[in-house]
Amino acid sequence: MSRPLPILPLKNTVVFPHLAVPLAVGRARSLAAIDAAESLAASDPDSPQLICVAQRSGDVEDVGSDDIYSIGTLVSIRRVERGDGGAQVLVQGEGRVRLTHIDNDGPFLAARPEPLDLPGGHSPETDALIRENHDLARQIANVIDPRGGDQMFQQLVLSIRDPLAQHYRMASLANLDMARQQSVLEADSLVDVLKIMHEVLGHELEVNRLRREIADKASHDIERQQREAMLRQQKQTIEEALGDHDGDDLEMLREQLAKADLPEIAQREADRELKRLGRTNAQSPDYQMTRSYLELLAELPWTTVTTDDLDLVHARKVLDEDHYGLEDVKERILEFLAVMRMNPAAKAPILCFVGPPGVGKTSLGQSIARAIGRQFERLALGGLHDEAELRGHRRTYIGAMPGRILQALRRAEVANPLLMLDEVDKLGRDFRGDPSAALMEVLDPAQNGEFRDNYLNLPFDLSKVFFITTANSLDGIPRPLLDRMEVIRLAGYSDAEKVKIAERYLLPRQHSEAGLEPRQLELEDGVLEAVIARYTREAGVRELERALGRMARKTARRILEGSESQRITRDDLADLLGPERFFPEQARRAMPAGVAAGLAWTEAGGDVLYVETALIPKDEKLTLTGQLGDVMQESARTARSWLWSAADCLGIEQRRIAENGVHVHVPAGAVPKDGPSAGVTMVAALASLYSGKSVQANLAMTGEITLSGLVLPVGGVKEKLLAAHRAGMKRVILPKDNASDLAKLPPEVTAAMETILVERIEQVLEHALPDLAVSW
Repeated sequence: MSRPLPILPLKNTVVFPHLAVPLAVGRARSLAAIDAAESLAASDPDSPQLICVAQRSGDVEDVGSDDIYSIGTLVSIRRVERGDGGAQVLVQGEGRVRLTHIDNDGPFLAARPEPLDLPGGHSPETDALIRENHDLARQIANVIDPRGGDQMFQQLVLSIRDPLAQHYRMASLANLDMARQQSVLEADSLVDVLKIMHEVLGHELEVNRLRREIADKASHDIERQQREAMLRQQKQTIEEALGDHDGDDLEMLREQLAKADLPEIAQREADRELKRLGRTNAQSPDYQMTRSYLELLAELPWTTVTTDDLDLVHARKVLDEDHYGLEDVKERILEFLAVMRMNPAAKAPILCFVGPPGVGKTSLGQSIARAIGRQFERLALGGLHDEAELRGHRRTYIGAMPGRILQALRRAEVANPLLMLDEVDKLGRDFRGDPSAALMEVLDPAQNGEFRDNYLNLPFDLSKVFFITTANSLDGIPRPLLDRMEVIRLAGYSDAEKVKIAERYLLPRQHSEAGLEPRQLELEDGVLEAVIARYTREAGVRELERALGRMARKTARRILEGSESQRITRDDLADLLGPERFFPEQARRAMPAGVAAGLAWTEAGGDVLYVETALIPKDEKLTLTGQLGDVMQESARTARSWLWSAADCLGIEQRRIAENGVHVHVPAGAVPKDGPSAGVTMVAALASLYSGKSVQANLAMTGEITLSGLVLPVGGVKEKLLAAHRAGMKRVILPKDNASDLAKLPPEVTAAMETILVERIEQVLEHALPDLAVSW
């Protein structure tokens, strides 16, 4: 057959030869193809009039030649019934064809069909596969219908004599995706068809067996529940007849609700639900839902509050007992207590503690609660995606619960606890809602006086709650939510502060946890400093506490094995804690030309960042590696452009810049980095590379640069300088506008390092590369 025939693209089925298939046609081009096929049938009724071919994707509506498979089925139209805007068509598969010369331009797709032989080739292997497939199909029929499975198999499969047609019928009945059905149609030999169907039938048998097991188990569970309900009803009837039934549930609820001192609107709702509960059968699901709701009403602290301890001296003593340093936070809490003492009606502040892990944000909330005499409750928000976790679920849902806010108040049993919302920067957001949007109402003093939980569906006053949130970074907090909180930053600790914290808090705690007396674990002078410098590299003290815990556990073991208690010296650390992990004083002691030390802020505190550069001969490109973000890449380009423009003043040959490319790398390569504060470090490293002179050792720097040579201020200065101090740096270059940040540093840090304040890049180079011939 060489004449072109219309094509009918199919979204979700494949028509096989020998089979009659009903099709629903609705698309305009498909209906046009049916009309053309009917015209061909009128002129030549004995010849096939249409090609049915599967689409590669069912989502495509305007189908072209690239959207259909190249092999389809030649069919004859048996019947067409037209309806509202569509047609029901019965087609009979005649044979396989390959599509050639496809025409996309007409009112319908058309192509010249190239006939393909039907799969054939009988052998002992095919006979074995046919029998095996028949057995699998019979088992599937018996799993689906244990009583009539054999008859079903006889009617659907064995009523067809041709084995190929039998397997085409099984492929059309199996739950196959389009690609798998098409693979059956495209198979060129009978054995290939049989092998594909053997795998399909084996999979279908396992799926149907599992479905049968699930259905049987569900049926058994339903029967068991009905039996239990009937037995409960009989038990209740017997207890009522014997006079043993406890009919005081409603009365007990009424007493609890009366003691709860509900507001008027809540009392009306409670009365309505009590009447409804009295009319509901105790075995009804609604009974337990209503009872749970009334129990929540009775247990919520509508008016119960604790009296704040407003003694400033006591509060200061408690805060100092629990935490070393953190003066900004302590001052803010004492200010709040002073205001509460002067004006008892004042609203509690909403604080946000921001700082690296391990600096004491969560424990500080517990200390504040103890200082002012409030109940403490903590909500972990990290990874929370569902808004209903905070607002609650509506009672129409099975298993509905109040949100975490009300659950925390229920546990606290007072309306004015200190509620800590931990890890607020790690809230998720997906199709279930945005939890941060729910928090905006909770943390807004103008709105939280009438907070409505979806489950409670009544206004509840949250204005008396003292909210404190914690975060490692402000980047993950939406700006409208951040606007409702007072941010207090907790920077990392200096080495001296860590020593004090270890002596006052960490060591006594490890003594207690290991069951040791203080004399059994004594440290010589300098041991704590060595542990901090050589075995930890962090802004907080968690790793330090873990190291002290390992020392305590090993000491406890030695004592039980018969060793005498002894003072731990620095020489014992290798045996207790293993090899030293950090060597800050020796890191990059002598830096080659092209390398400079910068300072970076991270969520874990500050860190020293080395910028390495190398010339690439006969290349003009600027290559950047180390997972640098867009802003950091722009800083590198700005630094190179500024040096090029100032090359004559710096004594650098412009030809050296113009004729050589530069490779800039910032270790570690697996850690993403971004931000503008590496600008001065980029300039120093490139100036060192082009001049061949090394940057001063033990010098670190931070600052944003402009193309005109200005050095602009940056953030995270305290964390960066603490990191420089930990790394053994002796001098630090800072933007002059960051001078006010130096007041926040511990005295031992400022005394150990020289701070150089600069306004322009030229000043940076004068200190970083004093041997550079500069003439401005």
